This record gives sequence, structure tokens and C-alpha cells, in this order.
Amino acid sequence: MTVGRTVLKSALIAAALAGSLQAGFADEWRTTSSLIGDSKYGDNFQHYDYVNPDAPKGGTYNSVVLGTFDSFNPYIVQGSPAAGLVGFGGGLLYDTLMEQSTDEGSTSHPLIADAYKYPADYSSATYRLDPRARWHDGQPITTDDVIWSFQVLKANSPQYSRYFENVTDAVAISDREVEFHFNQKGNRELPKIIGDLAVLPKHWWEGTDANGKKRDVTRPTLEPPLGSAAYKIASFKPGSEIVWQRVPDYWAAKLPVKIGRENFDTQRFTYILDDNAAWQAFTKGGLDDIKPENSSKRWKTFYNFPAIQAGDVIKQEFKTTSPEPMQAFMLNQRRPLFGDRLVREGLTYPFDFETMNRTLFYGFNTRTQSYFQGTELASSGLPQGKELEILEKYRDKLPPELFTQEFKLPVYDTPQAERKYLKQAVELFAKAGWVIKGGKMVNAKTGAPFKFEILGWNDTDQVIASPWIANLRKIGVDATLRIIDQTQYVNRVNNFDYDVIIGQLGQSESPGNEQRDFWSSKAADKPGSRNYAGIKDPVVDALVDRIIFATDRDDLVAATHALDRVLLWNFYVVPQYYRAVLWLAYWNKFGIPEKQPTYSGADQSSWWIDPAKEKALAAKYKSSN
Repeated sequence: MTVGRTVLKSALIAAALAGSLQAGFADEWRTTSSLIGDSKYGDNFQHYDYVNPDAPKGGTYNSVVLGTFDSFNPYIVQGSPAAGLVGFGGGLLYDTLMEQSTDEGSTSHPLIADAYKYPADYSSATYRLDPRARWHDGQPITTDDVIWSFQVLKANSPQYSRYFENVTDAVAISDREVEFHFNQKGNRELPKIIGDLAVLPKHWWEGTDANGKKRDVTRPTLEPPLGSAAYKIASFKPGSEIVWQRVPDYWAAKLPVKIGRENFDTQRFTYILDDNAAWQAFTKGGLDDIKPENSSKRWKTFYNFPAIQAGDVIKQEFKTTSPEPMQAFMLNQRRPLFGDRLVREGLTYPFDFETMNRTLFYGFNTRTQSYFQGTELASSGLPQGKELEILEKYRDKLPPELFTQEFKLPVYDTPQAERKYLKQAVELFAKAGWVIKGGKMVNAKTGAPFKFEILGWNDTDQVIASPWIANLRKIGVDATLRIIDQTQYVNRVNNFDYDVIIGQLGQSESPGNEQRDFWSSKAADKPGSRNYAGIKDPVVDALVDRIIFATDRDDLVAATHALDRVLLWNFYVVPQYYRAVLWLAYWNKFGIPEKQPTYSGADQSSWWIDPAKEKALAAKYKSSN
């Protein structure tokens, strides 16, 4: 997910919602769906306004991926899916019922389904399939495929199981229509997000492979699955390379969401285990055409290699307006060490963002202050109005400071700040029963040291963690960093086998059912969920439901403010930082529309290969190498 920021005004959104989601429009077929107002494209949507509708097809897009892969089934906990496959959505292989917009938040347009409708009480949703929708083998995508996919994904995918928790079943009501039933009314988001369902080919998965063995959708596989989207797997080398080929007769190529996009004939992903080796591969050309850059140091100081100086590699910054993710040290409360809120707060004070930003990040970053950073959903000041009414119900179960103090993270803005904040950290640890003896933070009763491990998988983790570790040691906390390979890391995170990780949770402008996967007590015990901190709090559970069943936009904003504030004051994570830009460096072989979607920063699917540029680069760097 690209990061960004948007600020939307409640009154304008509420007015827009009144026009698009009022009961008077219920049970009428609609195409574009939105949770924040009418789409700018309206009913006469032809194509995205930033694309070149006549973009040429052809060429090869090369990309380097860190790590390895061992599965073409991304919807289960086991295995590491290959590049091009995603655990939520369809990736390069599968189409979804609707496609999320690239340039508007919480908005979707038709794909497999050409329309949907729902009743005024939001108790169900009906999706109507486009009769043109086809699998790559030419067979039509049917209501049976949709129903089977819903059942399989809800049963086996950690993300879909929480996302569709309130969806009880799906039934065919005609050859083209599938009705999804909900076990509660008033979930305003649910009719729309049914469109995010990836549709899998029932006939393929229930068939047999070349050896006559029955396929199993609940297990990893390296047999290329049948798909429906713009690409299919052309070849692969297990763990080291996968090549995707554009489907020339792709059924949806002329739909508005696809015109001018998905232009590369071939997408080749090469796996490299080491980040430094991946960087060298990019600078030499041929293996990696576009590099999204996350390292401030590299962006500032490394882009001076010959191809940059010759103008053959272009370095460009794309501003973004989408919500910022919460990037943080996730403190795993499944470990008793992090069970005390005072301890978690104490761990927050030694994180010196300002010095890190100045000395390591060249001032590029901004401290994250909210789980909903960059949106009107972020809490601020003291709770008031409807938000206060919501929180009052749980006053006796919440930190009293939540009602009397504005939440603020420590700011290391003076030479005296470090001493001040480390002293506060020691005081908080003391209140929780920890004391410093012989320079070590130990339990006052048992003498056990306060010791934990941060689990990471790349060099960036070391850059981020090292200053925090150094400050923690000044108060006697024994924190260490352990770097492991990506496959091990994914498996351990999926099974919550860590003390602390550096995690990231992205949000939308209309939070809803996905919040269960982030914070709910049920998700805390479900392998593969994104409740990295292991939160089990009845108040959080209640606020998540309050968001999901919000009655209108104002109610949603107030409930989200309340959840944000409760999460912050419980110090489940140590927040880090964000950047409201997308950094891309790319070899100059592309045609690029002048306009790019500011919501996501850039839509690389709208780029195309310029044959003359590609040929010139190939000749130049083949001869120079």
C-alpha cells in the first residue's frame, strides 16, 4: 500500500452520503459504489481520467523481490505466496466482483459484477454478474464460482474470515445474481465490501492435476492455478523467479477500470535474498525497472550511480493523499512482559524520533500521532460531543488521562529531553514493579530482567531499531534485534512467535469490518490475523462494533475518534513515522501519463513500455556490462 494523507470535511461527506446511500436509493441496481460520497466519474464512467486510453501494449516489466516463495495459493496461512499473488483481493491472477478505485478512497467500480443492490436495512446484498466474465480456459464465471469462493475464503483466509464475519451465506437467485445474507442489520459498509471478494474457479480447484491427484484449496501448491484476470503464470523457477504473461483475449480489457492499464506483455519477478544485492541489481539494469524507495539515506545519498548521471534512471517524488499507515513497534501482549499498560507507556518514552529524523532520515519523516493519521478520523485535543458520549460508557475501564489530557508523544527537542523522558520511563517501570539494580531493569519481586527481542528481516529494521535499543539500555532494558530470512519471518509473524516486530497497519477513509482483524479479541488468537499486538480488550471490541454499525458518517467519525484514542492511551504500540510521498526511481524505458492518481501517488499499471527507449537502454547497458 502506498502512503499518503487526505483531510475530508464531515459536513461535505455527510451531504454526499445523503445523496448516495439514503434509503430511497436502496434496492436499486447501482454500478459504482462509494462509502464517502458519489464517485467523481458518475454513471457515465468511461475510463480513469489520468490514463492514456490508447496506451500501447507490449514489452517486459522486470522487478526484483526480496526473499523467496513456495506457493501459488495466497489465501491460506501456510506457505509464502509468489509475487503477483495477494492474500486479499485478486492480484495479477484473479478478478474480484468489483475493483477498488485507484484514485478515490472507499470507492469501487464494476468488474466481474456489473451492478449490485441492497435493501434499506442493509441486511443483504445482491451482486449481478457480467455475462462476459470468463476464466482463462474460456468457461464462464458463474454464480457457483462466486458462492464457492465465498465459502472457501471465509473458511480459510484469515483476512476474509474477519472481513465477512457478519455474512452468513451466499445463494444464487438467478443465473447471474448472487445474494449475500448478513446476520445483523445496519452494517452500512458490508454491501459495498462484498465487492472485494476474489472469485476462484471452482471447477479447477475441485479437479485433478496432471498426475491425477485431487487439488486442495486449503494447501500450498506450485501448480499454476487457472485465473481470470489480465495475467497468467507463464513460467517459474521455484523460489527464485516467476514470469507472468498478459492474456491477449482478457475478457475485461475494455471495461472502464482496465482501459489504458495493464499494458506490459510480460512481468518478470526475480527473487534476491539480500537487500544490498537487490540494490546493485537495480543500479546495473535489466533485473529491476522500477524501485519504490523506502530508505531516506539511500534516497538522499545513493542515487548518484552512472545511469542516474546519464539520465537513464529517473528519480521522482509523487505526492499522495491517501491515509497514512500506523508504522510502529508492535508489542506482543501474548507475552506477559507487555501485559502492563504502564510498562508499554514506559517503552514509548525512549524512542527519540527527532534525533533519528535529523541524523538518519534527513528530515523527510513526520511522527505518527494517530492510527488514522492524515484523515478526519484521527482523534485530537480532548474528547467532546458524540465521541465523549461514546467513551463515557466505558469511563471506569479506561485510563483516566484519556478524558483530561491531550495525547502527545515525547518530543526530543532540547538537549535535556533525553534525561527528562528516560526518567519518566524509569518512573513508569517502577510503578509497574520494576527497578534498576546493577544497571539492569529487573522485576522487584523475582529479580528477572526485563529482556525482549525485536524480530526483523531486513537492513531497514536494524536502522529503525538500533537507536531505540540504545536508549532502552540506558534504563537497563535489555532489548536486542534478531534478523532472520523473510520466509521464517512471515511464518513467525503469522503464528505470533515474537516479542516485538516493526509492523504497519493501513487504514481507509471509511473504516469498518477490517478493524476486527486489527484489534478484536477473536483475531488475537487467529493465526495470520493482523492483530499483531495481541489486543484482547472488551472496550476495543465494543468500539470496533460501534464503527462497523455506525448509523451515518458523523457517527462513524465519532466512533473512530473514540477507538483511536483508546488504542493510543493503552500504548499497544510505539508509533514511528510516515512520509506523505511515494518515492520511485525507474529506468527510462516507460511511457507515463502526465497525470497520476494523487490518492495512491502513482499507478504503475497505467505506464507502458516505450520500445525505442527499451531498445536503446538494452544496447547501451549490454555493451557497457
